[in-house]
Amino acid sequence: MNPVPRATSLRRAPVQRRSAERLTRILDACADLLDEVGYDGLSTRAVALRAGVPIGSVYRFFGNKRAMADALAERNLERYIERVTRRLAGAEGGGEGGWRAAMDVVLDEYLDMKRTVPGFSLVDFGNQIPVGARRAEPNHRVADRLTELLPAYLGREPDDDLRRAFLIAVETADTLVHLAFRMAPEGDEKVIDETRVLLRAYLERLLD
Repeated sequence: MNPVPRATSLRRAPVQRRSAERLTRILDACADLLDEVGYDGLSTRAVALRAGVPIGSVYRFFGNKRAMADALAERNLERYIERVTRRLAGAEGGGEGGWRAAMDVVLDEYLDMKRTVPGFSLVDFGNQIPVGARRAEPNHRVADRLTELLPAYLGREPDDDLRRAFLIAVETADTLVHLAFRMAPEGDEKVIDETRVLLRAYLERLLD
């Protein structure tokens, strides 16, 4: 079942399954339209038409298109954490590669979502709406979630040093991955390789 955003951007959370399915259709339509027309061309009416729901259903959940994009970003974060969790759970049996393998999973799942998930290239976890904006909050949320998730896999307790390191790593990866995708539609591989080297060199001081 698709995750419902934890978000504060919803006017009201869906209670019944039918309502949750309608919210999923609205967010799916929002993501598709972001890829097709961009944020400036997005409208609540167009989303309602694409989702096949009355316009009142959109306003039941969202006051405007910004709130809709924020909820999509929050859903993206939930899906990202789910994907990372599944990958790490599958790797625990072998445990090969240690924290470096875990960090590869964190980066690779982000790259895969950039390439394949509708709307993600524009919205990701909330950094770029309005287009070109750079806000601190989404990266703090990503770092917080990774600090919750990764210590058990890494065999250490979460603490302020770990959270700070993850925040710096997330901010760095965010900037460099956006550079990679500005340079090539699928992400410039050389920039991505350098990002991986840089992150490993930084994190090994704390995790080795």
